[in-house]
Amino acid sequence: MSARIPDPIPDASGDTGATLAYPYVTHLDVRYGPLERIDVTALARACTDRWYNQTLCRVNESVVRLGVVQGEYHWHKHDADDEFFYVVDGRFWIDLPDRVVELGPGQGVVVPKGVMHRPRAPERTVILMVETAAIVPTGD
Repeated sequence: MSARIPDPIPDASGDTGATLAYPYVTHLDVRYGPLERIDVTALARACTDRWYNQTLCRVNESVVRLGVVQGEYHWHKHDADDEFFYVVDGRFWIDLPDRVVELGPGQGVVVPKGVMHRPRAPERTVILMVETAAIVPTGD
C-alpha cells in the first residue's frame, strides 16, 4: 500500500490552512561543480524516496534540480520566480486552478511566477527543474 500525501496546503484558492510538515526529501546543496559529469540515470536509479529533490548544479543565477517523484506535491506558488519542469522518464502533471498540464518524456513547461500550481506524478517519474537559486521549493 502506498503512503498518502497530506492534503494540499495551500489549496487552489491560496488558503494556507494549518501548517503541516512536508513529506518530501529536499537537498538544496549544490552536488556538482563546473565540468563534473552528472549521471542523472544513475542518481535516479539509486533514489528510493517517493518525492525527492536534489540540486545538481548551478548555472549563472539558476540551479538545475533532479526530481524523482510519485504522488502529489502541495498547492503552492513562487511570487518572484518562474519554474521550468522537464520530464526525463514517466508522466508528470501540473494542476493549475483552471486546467491540468500533462507532460511525458522529452516534454517540458514553464510555470510563470505567481501562478498557483500542484505538481503530481501518477507513477515514478524523473524530472529536471531549472529555477533561480533563491527559490524555496515548497513555495512562498
